Amino acid sequence: MLLKDIISVSLILFSVIDIVGSIPVVVNLKKQGYQIESFKASSIAFMLMIVFLFVGESLLHLFGVDVQSFAVAGSLIIFFLGLEMILGVKLFQEDNEDEDAGAKSGTIVPIAFPLIAGAGTMTTILSLKAKYQELDIMVAILLNILIVYLVLRSSEWISKKLGTGGTNVLRKVFGIILLAIAVKLFKDNFFVLTEVAGH
Repeated sequence: MLLKDIISVSLILFSVIDIVGSIPVVVNLKKQGYQIESFKASSIAFMLMIVFLFVGESLLHLFGVDVQSFAVAGSLIIFFLGLEMILGVKLFQEDNEDEDAGAKSGTIVPIAFPLIAGAGTMTTILSLKAKYQELDIMVAILLNILIVYLVLRSSEWISKKLGTGGTNVLRKVFGIILLAIAVKLFKDNFFVLTEVAGH
């Protein structure tokens, strides 16, 4: 286990997870009446990433799904989340419309998945396995989850500091960034699928 490798992996994962950029999403969900439990969301995302680190590729193959298809599906979810942020519309509907607004939960979807442990994060983890030791990746995941937890817990405070105008601007800016990430993720993996299908 090398400190340099842990720092390298941590920085890569931090840029992919982009929890700071997801603050407007979290704030927006809370304004819509969703309950987001910071510890639960962080714990679930951590477990998803650790499980995927060890059995991700095998698990996908078990269901007859390849990494590229998984990434394409994740990119579509991220794309629609970005549209929600930019247009100020609600695209995702609740399964149970009779629930009280205060009872709705956004802890697992979309916070734990796909915002934190999304397709981009999962595919990155699989890619990192080719270059770094699993222990280094595990430590890097843990460090990132600690940051995620702190940011989720502080999202209300950060939102107040930014103000309504600042939050709206930030939400639209990062909505565009989410769209760009989604398009890149889709492009990188969709064309791989078409090439494979063509052979």
